[in-house]
Amino acid sequence: MKQYTVAILGATGAVGTQMLQCLDEQDFPVGKLKLLASARSAGKAVEFRGEQVVIEEARPEAFEGCDIVLGAVEDDLAKTLLPEAVKRGAVVVDNSHAFRLDPDVPLVVPEINAEDIKWHKGLIANPNCATIIGLVPTWPLHKLAGVKRMVVSTYQAASGAGVPGMRELEEQLAALGRGEQLPDPRAFAAQLANNLIPQIGGVKEEGFTSEEMKLQNEGRKIMHLPELRVNCTCVRVPVLRSHSESITLEFERDITVEEAREALAAAPGVKLVDDMDAADASDRYPMPLFTSDQDLIWVGRVRRDISNPEVTRGITFWCCGDQIRKGAATNAVQIAKLLTEE
Repeated sequence: MKQYTVAILGATGAVGTQMLQCLDEQDFPVGKLKLLASARSAGKAVEFRGEQVVIEEARPEAFEGCDIVLGAVEDDLAKTLLPEAVKRGAVVVDNSHAFRLDPDVPLVVPEINAEDIKWHKGLIANPNCATIIGLVPTWPLHKLAGVKRMVVSTYQAASGAGVPGMRELEEQLAALGRGEQLPDPRAFAAQLANNLIPQIGGVKEEGFTSEEMKLQNEGRKIMHLPELRVNCTCVRVPVLRSHSESITLEFERDITVEEAREALAAAPGVKLVDDMDAADASDRYPMPLFTSDQDLIWVGRVRRDISNPEVTRGITFWCCGDQIRKGAATNAVQIAKLLTEE
C-alpha cells in the first residue's frame, strides 16, 4: 500500500489532537507525519505509533513534500496557510469555515456526497460540526421521501469552543462545587455552568446567528438541494462534549415512523437507539453521556410530526454525536482516506 506524508495544521488543539488519534484508529497509511502548530509549541514531541514526532512551527515552507494536509485552525490562519500547502502539491482537508461555501471547494460528508471529492482542486472542506451531526441521519430519510424543510434546535457542548471552552466549563463547575465566585467568562458570552446560552456565533440576517445559518447553507451544498429550507436555533449547553439536536423534517412524500426507523437502522454512520421502555438508559435514547468519544450518530425518539394535521409528511427525531470526532476530526480523516482510494 502506498504511504503518504500527512501534516496536521493545528496539531495541539482539540480537533488536531483527535485527528492524530483518528489517523491511528483508521489505519491510515502514514509514511511520514508532520505536526504543525504555533511557535510556542514548536520543539515539543508527540508520540505516534511508537515514535516521537517533533512539532514544527506552522509556516508555508513546512508543507514541502506533503501529500495530504488536515487543517484544524481558525479561519484567518486557514486562509493564510492552506493555499500555500496546495501550491506545494498537497491536497488539503480543512475543518475551518473559510472555504466551505466556496463553489470551487467540495464540502463533504462521506456518508452523503463522497463523490464530490472527485472535483476538488486541492482543497476539500469539512462541514460544521452541527451540520454533520444533523445531516448524517437526515440523508437516509431524504433518500426515502425527499426532504423539503428542516426545523432544528441544537444543544451544543462546550467542546464546540475547543480546549478553552471545555476548560472553562470544568473550571466553572469546580468553582461552584467549592462555593467560590466564578471569574468572568472568556470562551463564552456568559457563564455556561448551570446555564444555557441561546447564541452561538454573531448575529446575521433576520436575527439568526452565523451558526444557525450554517445548517441551511451547508446542507444545501452537501445534499445538492438548493431550495432546502431550514429554521435553526443553536444553544450552548453545559455538557463537555457531544452535541445533541432535535430535528423535524418535512418531506415531499409521506413516510411512516416504521419506514423511518428501518432507514435509520440501515444507514451508514447511524445507530438507532429508540426504546423508551428499555431497562438500560443507554438503550432508551441518545444522550451525550453515551455518545461521547465514538464516531456514530445516535438517533432516537423517532415519531410523527403532529403539529400540522393537514400536512402529515413530517418526522421528528433526536440525535447526538461527538462534536470533536464525527463532527470534526473523524469526518476529515474519512475524507482523507477516500483520497487514498482514488
